[in-house]
Amino acid sequence: MNILEFSLLIWIGSFTAGFLGALTGLGGGVVIVPLLTSVFGVDIRYAVGASLVSVIATSCGAASTYIKGGFTNLRIGMFLEVATTIGALIGALIATFVSVKALTIVLAIVLLYSAYLSQQPKPEHSEELAPNPLVTHLRLNGTYPTPEGAMSYNVHSVPMGFGLMGLAGLLSGLLGIGSGAFKVLAMDQVMGLPFKVSTTTSNFTIGVTAAASAWVYLARGYIDPGLSMPVMLGVLPGALLGAKVLIGTKTQILRIIFSLVLVLMAFKMVYNSLMGSL
Repeated sequence: MNILEFSLLIWIGSFTAGFLGALTGLGGGVVIVPLLTSVFGVDIRYAVGASLVSVIATSCGAASTYIKGGFTNLRIGMFLEVATTIGALIGALIATFVSVKALTIVLAIVLLYSAYLSQQPKPEHSEELAPNPLVTHLRLNGTYPTPEGAMSYNVHSVPMGFGLMGLAGLLSGLLGIGSGAFKVLAMDQVMGLPFKVSTTTSNFTIGVTAAASAWVYLARGYIDPGLSMPVMLGVLPGALLGAKVLIGTKTQILRIIFSLVLVLMAFKMVYNSLMGSL
């Protein structure tokens, strides 16, 4: 396989990753890392470096569409970024001291647990509860568009959500997956945001989280331009397409796609780890 063929295959895989990343709020990295390590035999640390670049591209490509559509909660996104950025820096600093097999197993566990949580029953519109004083003070409640018109929602469990975002940032720096899986689930299951608001707000925040840890990988030589360029060029148009498709897609379909992608990637990573192919 020559360089042109290799780059073309990387582009096709990255386009698919960007599409799924924007559609599910995962950021594309959850597909990029297993794709590069399992299919193309790239060292996981270089795969993580390229993935972080792709996550930034996914966020940039999808965020503007979601903000214009009224889905993204900007105040929640900026508030939670404080936790994820700190976690991302810590994760990036310790990543090079963790074994490749350990990184792979941790990623697989995160994916499987995330897939399980995403399928737990949850109504489309959360029950209206008494306003939380902290949420009211920070003005985190909001509305989002539905076929029936604008629907309001209340945010819950802010301290727990903030803590989970710190963990999400740690996983982003450690695994290069953009931490979208944990971000979506923290907002959806813990903080009570509608699923589309969770995925779109996740897409808005993952770029900042990835940028916080990408400079550490760059300084240590783990971002290869020859690998990162076709990944970024594929992810960006894929993310733009995914952002347009999400707006008209039913929530339950998004949840199913979200879970299927996570489960497939987790089993592939476990298989490769057990077979010693990484």
